[in-house]
Amino acid sequence: MQTNDDLQTGMRDQYQRRMLEIRGAFEAGASGSATIAARALAIDELVQSLWRQAVGQNARLAAGIALLAVGGYGRGELFPYSDVDLLFLLDGKTAEKDVKEPIRRVSQELWDYGIRVSPTTRKASECEKFDPEVAEFTLSLLDHRLIAGDAALYERVAVQALPRLLQRENKTILWRLVEITRARHAKYGETLFHLEPNIKDCPGGLRDVHVCAWISTLREAQKQASEANSEPLLPEEEFRQAVEFLYRVRCFLHYRHERDDNTLDWRAQDAAAAGAIGLAASNGLRSHRGADAAYWMRLYFRHARSVERRVSQMLDSVPVPTGAVSRFRSLKLRRGAEPMGHGYRFEQGRLMLDAATERNDPAHDPDVVLQAFAALSLTGGRLGQQAEERLSQALPLLSAHLEEGAALWNPLRGILAGRHAGDTLRAMHALGILELLIPEFHGIDALVIRDAYHRYTVDEHTFVVIDTLHELEAAQTGPMAEWTTKFSAILRDIPHPELLYLGALLHDTGKGRSSGEHSKESARMAKSVLARLELDPYESGLVIGLIENHLEMSAALRRDIFDAETVRAFAGKVMTPEALRMLTLFTYGDINAVHPDALTPWKAENIFRLYIATSNFLDRSVDDERVSAQVESELVHRVAALLPDKRAEIGAYLEGFPERYLRTRDPEQIRGHYEMSTRFGQDPVQLEFRYALGVSEITLVTPDRPELFATMAGVLAAWGMNIVTADAFSNRQGVVVDSFRFTDSFRTLEMNASEHGAFVKSVHDVMTGTMPLEKLLSGRRRSRRKAPMVVVEHRMDFDDEASSHSTLLQVVAQDVPGLLRALSLTLAAHGCNIEVALVDTEGETAIDVFYLTKEGSKLEATDEEGLRLALLAAMEANAR
Repeated sequence: MQTNDDLQTGMRDQYQRRMLEIRGAFEAGASGSATIAARALAIDELVQSLWRQAVGQNARLAAGIALLAVGGYGRGELFPYSDVDLLFLLDGKTAEKDVKEPIRRVSQELWDYGIRVSPTTRKASECEKFDPEVAEFTLSLLDHRLIAGDAALYERVAVQALPRLLQRENKTILWRLVEITRARHAKYGETLFHLEPNIKDCPGGLRDVHVCAWISTLREAQKQASEANSEPLLPEEEFRQAVEFLYRVRCFLHYRHERDDNTLDWRAQDAAAAGAIGLAASNGLRSHRGADAAYWMRLYFRHARSVERRVSQMLDSVPVPTGAVSRFRSLKLRRGAEPMGHGYRFEQGRLMLDAATERNDPAHDPDVVLQAFAALSLTGGRLGQQAEERLSQALPLLSAHLEEGAALWNPLRGILAGRHAGDTLRAMHALGILELLIPEFHGIDALVIRDAYHRYTVDEHTFVVIDTLHELEAAQTGPMAEWTTKFSAILRDIPHPELLYLGALLHDTGKGRSSGEHSKESARMAKSVLARLELDPYESGLVIGLIENHLEMSAALRRDIFDAETVRAFAGKVMTPEALRMLTLFTYGDINAVHPDALTPWKAENIFRLYIATSNFLDRSVDDERVSAQVESELVHRVAALLPDKRAEIGAYLEGFPERYLRTRDPEQIRGHYEMSTRFGQDPVQLEFRYALGVSEITLVTPDRPELFATMAGVLAAWGMNIVTADAFSNRQGVVVDSFRFTDSFRTLEMNASEHGAFVKSVHDVMTGTMPLEKLLSGRRRSRRKAPMVVVEHRMDFDDEASSHSTLLQVVAQDVPGLLRALSLTLAAHGCNIEVALVDTEGETAIDVFYLTKEGSKLEATDEEGLRLALLAAMEANAR
């Protein structure tokens, strides 16, 4: 006789065989939709078998409880490692405590089979209520199926209770769905063009496919279908192909990672392209032929864009409840009026084209179309479905009628200058209209440039730069307000801001063709654009100069920006104040558009200070005299004002510090460092520690001696701290001020506030020699180093011209723990004195700059070559 254990084993083996068959069919070419439907059917059969067993053991389960598949399982869409959403539905008579144990047992058995189950128990009456705080439950009910149990109970909910709820709360549920969706889109920066997208939750992902279906279901329940869903928003075949492509890709990711991981990372992109995942169905390619990863990602973005366009149209068509905020920002016209022009109009924030006549169709008239997009840029409106479809069909005629020169530049200038230029350019790009105007832009359409720093595709990065610049026009709030206010003042000083936006639009077009210096290729391509627009030589010169030099300010920031030679060299690139203002603003926008955390207040401050120093140089200001550390200087006066009886001592303390130290600290900080230096008699190692949840900072003030910088770097490495930035300065008296900004890799300081004191004490003990550094390093936590996403090739450059008294050494290397200490020890071993150290990281790239002297002079050529070899050896040894 077969025991229950034998029965369970047999069912488990049968289920596992079925999963292997489904996977085999997928790898042999089965579609994504067939794969997820097959798994849903297999789970149906398993749940039904388990429930029959439960009923056989407890007859009370035969009535009053129904098992419903909801959410993705309810849609019959179970991806290989997706959770199984089961709703145990109870009637009003069945107490939850009476069925708690059988429900737990069924759920546990599913878990024992390796199935991630998400069980929920609800009474039928609870399905008639909508709670906006837990809207996900009601949304999951929109996709429901009876799997087992009381069919009559299910019918009461599915046919009576749920339809009543959807009719009664229809508008509330719809708007809550809009809010949830837009919050999710905001989490991903309102863009689908991520280098490593989450194909479920990113805009244009499968979650948006579900949102489209939910909106249609809710409208059908209300039986008041609007124009927006009375006909397809996109050609149905295009949308169907997009959904099927996403289905197959998500199945591929689940099988590849063997878990519910929906991130399309770089390695997964390579593998998907090599396996031609999704290509056979859409392009007729055989799966074994494979494809280029860049091509495959462009196909992904094309499909995601189709989904994103549909969901955007459906979201915008949902009526805005009274008191809610609309996405449409209307012009300040007379009350009740909306912007309109010849050939187009706005209806509830959506742009509509006038009807075509026998003699004229606005969709075929470039003047009407470009003026309409300029109105979108100014107001923040959206293209209506009717306008989008007509424009998509009109591209050949638009191209034939398009003019050049002022007829093109004037409306394009209006689009670029509009407050919502970024969104408008995205809409033009999606329709192919931007490429009609600027064919050179096509090369960066959905282009992925792989590094560990950028988050977006090249075209989306470009639009985010433009977004960032226009955001300076708004009221400034938040932690960056101090600096954005200053940059917005620079923007107001630019007489031709449209040239800045045009340069930003074109600055990366060369990445689509160039394998070398893309700035040069972008400038070459921009010359063709400017010739077609017929800009005058001065305007063209500003745009070309911006594009050619768009990396120069970022490069200068890696040097001592207060060194006269650095400023002089940078000023020689920009040449004029207007070009400087444009490049400063562009650099601000370019860094911010890399990823949301790239532009910190510290970086913004350095951009602004370099701008001021270069502006002074271009204006022939005597920068050295203004920031002199002599007693009579303005800076000394500001610091001495805090200690009026110590004016001479303050002057002596400041004497000899590099200008970067004087300019990057406020008077209060400098006073604190001075006071720390007066306590050397009590303790020669003075420390100041500032803990922060993100980046903490520790500053050392002490008399100069060999290996100081290296020892500090070693202590931080021993604690598992990751140095983000650092700088080191000394004055003429030999007082050293070293500051390190770092993150806490193991969250030691975050999780244990009591460790703050121990951390500072250990730093102090090592620096005083009380504790050997090697003892601290021997207890260092070692974790397995992850393989880097991008391998950085080591590079070092010596420059004897950048500084009047030091040799500049720039090291670019893979950012690994202990790197800074290895470099510093090597420099000390070769008798090099670090006059200034500037340490920065960009993603997985460490960029360390040292101003070096040896016995008070610049390094000799023979010293540099020996040092180069020693540094390379030290970096290789540290990386092991």
